Amino acid sequence: MQQNSNTVKRYLPWLVAIALFMEQLDSTIVNTAVPTMAVSLHVTPLSLKAVVTSYILSLAVCIPVSGWIADRYGTRRVFGLAITVFTFSSILCAVSVNVPMLVAARVLQGIGAAMMMPVGRLTIVRTFPKAELLKAMNFVIIPALIGPLLGPTIGGLIVHWFSWRQIFFVNVPVGLLALLLIQRHMPDYYGEEQHPLDMIGMILFGSGMALLSWLLEIFGEHHIDATSAAILFLLSGALLLGYGWHANQHRFPLLQLGLFRVRTFRVSVVGGVVTRLGIGGLPFLLPLLYQLGLGLPAWQSGLMMMPSAIAAMGMKFLSSRLLARYGYKQVLVINTVMIGLTMSLFSLVEPGTSIPLIVLLSLTLGFFNSLQFSSMNSMAFADIESTDSSMASTIASSLQQLSMSFGLACGTLVTAWYLGDLPQSDHAAVTHALHHAFLTMGGLTCLSSLSFWTLRAGDGESVSRGVLRKTGKQAA
Repeated sequence: MQQNSNTVKRYLPWLVAIALFMEQLDSTIVNTAVPTMAVSLHVTPLSLKAVVTSYILSLAVCIPVSGWIADRYGTRRVFGLAITVFTFSSILCAVSVNVPMLVAARVLQGIGAAMMMPVGRLTIVRTFPKAELLKAMNFVIIPALIGPLLGPTIGGLIVHWFSWRQIFFVNVPVGLLALLLIQRHMPDYYGEEQHPLDMIGMILFGSGMALLSWLLEIFGEHHIDATSAAILFLLSGALLLGYGWHANQHRFPLLQLGLFRVRTFRVSVVGGVVTRLGIGGLPFLLPLLYQLGLGLPAWQSGLMMMPSAIAAMGMKFLSSRLLARYGYKQVLVINTVMIGLTMSLFSLVEPGTSIPLIVLLSLTLGFFNSLQFSSMNSMAFADIESTDSSMASTIASSLQQLSMSFGLACGTLVTAWYLGDLPQSDHAAVTHALHHAFLTMGGLTCLSSLSFWTLRAGDGESVSRGVLRKTGKQAA
C-alpha cells in the first residue's frame, strides 16, 4: 500500500515540514513590515494590528475542527485544500489595495494554515510505526522552532530590498511545490468512524480560544483598559470551562478531554504549555537585546538568530540516540533545566560581549530547544491508540498555538514590569530590564521541569526504543 511505501516515508516528513514552515513563518513575518504597509495603504500603523491578529484568530478558531474534517474527507484532500487556500490567500494578501481586503485575505490564510499543522502531524503519526515516529518528528519540529525566529528577519530583509507585497508572494512557489508533492506522496487516511460535528462544542471552544488568543496578542497595548481586559479574560475562561462541562456530557465531543488520562499525552501537552511560558518569549526578547542592547541593525540582529536555527537542525541527528539511551523522563527533566540556565546566561550579554561567545550561546540554546520539542511532540503519541490519533493531534495543535501566545505575552509582561515607567528610548534601561527578564524566564523554565517528574522510567519506550507496552499501564 502507498501508505507503507518507502517513498512516502522518505518524502512525507519534508512535505509536512515545508507546509509547517510556511504556517510558522507567516505568523511573524508581517510584524516588521507593518510600518511600510501602512504607508503604502495610506493608514496608520496601529490600524494594521488587525492584519496580525486576524491570522492568529483564524488559527485559534479553525484548528479544533481540523481533525473532524480530516477524518471525514481524508488527509490528502484536506491537506491539499489547506495548501491551496493558503497559497491563494497569500496572492490575495499581496494584491490587496486596502485594509479590509488585506484582513479578509489574512483570515482566509489563517483558515488554510489551521488545517496544515494538525492534519500534517496526523498523517505522520498514521504513516510511521511508533518505533520510527521520533525520527520523522525530528524533521517536522524544525519549522516550529525556526519559523518564529526567522519570520521578522526575513520580513525585514524583503521590505528593505523589495516591496512588502513580496512577503506574501514568496509563499506561491513553495505552495505549488507542496501541491506537487501531495499528489505524489501524501497518504489518504479517513477516520474509522464518522460522527456528527459537535457544533455547540465548536462554538464554545472556538470562541473561548479566539477571545483568549486575541487578548494575548494585544497584551500590553494601551487601547484596552485593565477592567475590560479582566472581564474579557473571565469571559474566555467561562467559555472554555463551559466547553469542558459540555464535553463530559456529549457522546462525540469536538475534543475528547478523556485523552488527558493517558499520562504521556497529558505530561507532553500540559508540560509543553508550561515550558513554553519561558521559551515562547525568546522571539520577542532576543531581537530587542541584539538591537537595543548591542546596537545592531535589524539585518545583523536577524543573522544573530541563525545559529539557533542551525543548531536545531543539527540536533535531529542526536535526539533519537539520547532518548533511546536515557529515556523521556531523564531527558526532559535535565534538558528543561539546561534551557533555563542557557536563557539566564543571556543576562550577561552586553555591548562589550564577544560575538563568537554570543553565537556559541545561541547554538547551545538551539540544541536544547530542538531536543525539548522533538521529545515532547513525539512522546505525546507514544501511548495513543491509532483510532484516537486524529483527536490527539487536534488537541496538541490547539494548545500549542495557545501556549505560543502565552509565552510571548509572558515575555512582554516581565520585560515591561522590569522597565517600569522608564522610556523605551533609554537603551540602557531597556537592556537592564531585558537582563532581568532573561533571568526570570530562565528561572521559570527551570521550574517547569517539575511537570516532567510525573513520568516513569519506561514512558515513551514505544517511540524511543520501539518497545510496545499496554496503553492501560500509561494511564494515570
